Amino acid sequence: MKTKILLIGIDGLLLNLAIESGSAPTLAALKEEGFYSPMIVEVPTWSGPGWSSILTGSTHAQHGVKDNRFIGHNLLHRPDLLSRAFYQDQSTTTFAAAGWPPIVDPTGLGPIIHERREQQLAYKHRVIVRDGETHGYRSVDAEIGHAGLYAIQNFGPDVSFIYFCGADEVGHTRGVLDHHYLEAITRIDDMVAQLDAAVSVRAEERGESWLIALTTDHGHVDKGGHGGDSDQERASFLIAVGRGRSHPEWPHQVGPENIVELLLAERA
Repeated sequence: MKTKILLIGIDGLLLNLAIESGSAPTLAALKEEGFYSPMIVEVPTWSGPGWSSILTGSTHAQHGVKDNRFIGHNLLHRPDLLSRAFYQDQSTTTFAAAGWPPIVDPTGLGPIIHERREQQLAYKHRVIVRDGETHGYRSVDAEIGHAGLYAIQNFGPDVSFIYFCGADEVGHTRGVLDHHYLEAITRIDDMVAQLDAAVSVRAEERGESWLIALTTDHGHVDKGGHGGDSDQERASFLIAVGRGRSHPEWPHQVGPENIVELLLAERA
């Protein structure tokens, strides 16, 4: 039985601050339990190029996303993790849920994750699109979390990506030293705990093999904001834990552009 992959993206998360503040007990436990590697992201530290690198296994130069406007990108020729998994094995079911439209919305910028309409019509690929830029990420993250939980409990997709942006939103408006940033992290941490619990139930009751991976696209300066080349803005991480299988044994020098290959190798 092939390993099922759940990649969780938490935008704008300073992991060390989240753990040291006590705001993210789930992330702290997963980091301690499984594989962990700090990562340094390429400059400019914007979400567009950051998530494009993470989800397509490409450098900034390869995918051509320079900022959050996505002008002149090359994403059509840089297929995402879910697409690559499907085309390697067309029995693969995939799921994506995100509240930042450029990641998943085919009507806007991007999307980084290919639409694959034929597979959607065949129930091989499910996509949940929300607009946190318009409606706010506190409520949209909750919708995304519940949609992801439902998908795992009821369908168990083979390869999934679930994305949260509430911490990044508060980081921009209030800075990362404000208690609202830590409260946003705690809300996301709670959703991660629910997703982990759902995966663990499937692994135990159905004998499935799962790998949960977590990462972020960039950090923030203390006052809030990113895009520059400071250590805090370039700070990222990769955590991975096995459920119904062992934790992965990966090199401890990992870049965002390596994540796709590492995850796909676990499906082999």
